[in-house]
Amino acid sequence: MIYDEIKRANIIAIKEKDIVARSIYSVLLNKFMLENIKKREQHLELTDVDAVQILQKTIKELSDELENYKKVNNNEEVNNISKQVEIVNKYLPKMMDREEIRNIILQLDDKSIPNVMKHFKTNYAGKCDMRLVQEVLKNI
Repeated sequence: MIYDEIKRANIIAIKEKDIVARSIYSVLLNKFMLENIKKREQHLELTDVDAVQILQKTIKELSDELENYKKVNNNEEVNNISKQVEIVNKYLPKMMDREEIRNIILQLDDKSIPNVMKHFKTNYAGKCDMRLVQEVLKNI
């Protein structure tokens, strides 16, 4: 599970005294713990799909932060955040490309928008960009 991999990587970052990696792993672990608490209240477990969503949201937040540091020419923070984005990207699954999405859609019996979107959300959550799925579907 992604959560366990990040916990192990955090321990390695602590031992190697890698402050930049340690800081992003701490942020991720805290977000995982908060999500895990929410899931337990609903009698559910934290899944890799949840972890991927957290990682994607974190990358978006880091990208916004990166842009702000670029605007004020803080190169040290730009380098740190770039490294953090690189670290988080290592844990994201490979995203599906247009052709893979197209092939899956063509194999479906019902190609209506609600059915296709539900199929991808259920079976490929975190592995594809839903906007790209919608775009490919419109072009079929």
